[in-house]
Amino acid sequence: MKEKLYAIPVNDAFIEDCECPICLMLKTLEANAIEFTMGPSYMEDDIRAVTDEVGFCKHHLKGLMENQNRLGLALILKTHMDKTIHDLELLSPDKVKAPASLFKKKQESSTVVSYIKKLESSCFICNKINATFERYIATIFSLYQNDDSFRKKFSTSKGFCTSHYGLLYEEAGKYLNGKLSEQFIKELNDLYFHNMKRVKDDLEWFIDKFDYRNTNEPWKNSKDALPRAMVKTNSLF
Repeated sequence: MKEKLYAIPVNDAFIEDCECPICLMLKTLEANAIEFTMGPSYMEDDIRAVTDEVGFCKHHLKGLMENQNRLGLALILKTHMDKTIHDLELLSPDKVKAPASLFKKKQESSTVVSYIKKLESSCFICNKINATFERYIATIFSLYQNDDSFRKKFSTSKGFCTSHYGLLYEEAGKYLNGKLSEQFIKELNDLYFHNMKRVKDDLEWFIDKFDYRNTNEPWKNSKDALPRAMVKTNSLF
């Protein structure tokens, strides 16, 4: 039943007219995670305990701010700051009462730095997204292996951004075997390179249109070439 539930958003993404269905899945997951975080859940003790512990990355903190629930975000950050202050006060060398050796001071300093680095590399929303995203990737391979209709959607898609092309290339051997794995990689390569070149050609014509000699020439498919190129190169949806 779970696999069927995961198959719905995967199938939905692959029928969309987009340059990378995996980027689209991530965008949807991100929007849902931000909505969840800023919804009634932020008042639940178990959720707040986690956000207090792990905090948010810079990218998703900006997304939370754009959600417009400023009171909710203020409450979340206030208790997160309470915990950070409490933990770092306990770890800080300045709180050591007895004189410490140079070695001990270095240890204490290292503990503080380790805490901060761990905090900077953690994010409640990233964690929430990644748990589901891993299942989406597994579902792509499961559907490719067992669902002819999905395989057709895959083969007629507009390919993937470079990052997600690499992800599928890397994971293929984990989920597919023998000839099916070879077939997948060949199809993946064809999709990626054909569509990268298509967008690159559109981008090239977009550039050429700024030449006065092409003023009266049609735009063809190049008007939105720049944002589509940003998706293909940097997963910026």
